[in-house]
Amino acid sequence: MIAYLKGNMIRKSSNQVVLDIGGVGYCVWIPLSTYLKLGDLNEIVELFIYTHVTDNSLSLYGFSSEDEREIFLKLISISGIGPKLSLNILSGIEASDLEDAIKRSDVARISLIPGIGKKTALRIAVELQEKLEEKEKMLEVKGSQEKEDLISALMNLGFKRKEVERIVEETIKTFSPDADVEKLLRESLKRMAKI
Repeated sequence: MIAYLKGNMIRKSSNQVVLDIGGVGYCVWIPLSTYLKLGDLNEIVELFIYTHVTDNSLSLYGFSSEDEREIFLKLISISGIGPKLSLNILSGIEASDLEDAIKRSDVARISLIPGIGKKTALRIAVELQEKLEEKEKMLEVKGSQEKEDLISALMNLGFKRKEVERIVEETIKTFSPDADVEKLLRESLKRMAKI
């Protein structure tokens, strides 16, 4: 299964790109949100890919970020919502805005997306709300463990807990969720030095 492609973009339209990788042209379907982040033709492009295989076709769907691909995968897990409708949804709303609408059960906002009626919007909100809550809980657990590790490391270096808690929280918020503890510790130390 293809999960990632990086190559020279030789064609692009609002819903599709062709990447030349080692002399092979890969046709990739994309949402409008990804299209808007692409550069010019003949530039190197990186896409996170979902490979969709049926009895009579193999299609590639590309996204500018892993988060966008994740929400796409959640959408196609809903009965009756396939890859093309999911692309349409992500072309009508940013992935982060869709997640916010789902968390708030904002069916009216979701139903504003072209091709999505109120029943489908309600199904999206209900079925994905639980999955997004699970993702948040996992991130909170990971974040709280990282936070405690950083606080402990800084206290071992002689800092007091009250001094480091705020700095550690700010540092964790600044970096992406997949930043390693070593990087976060270095940044926390830099910030502590400025106090």
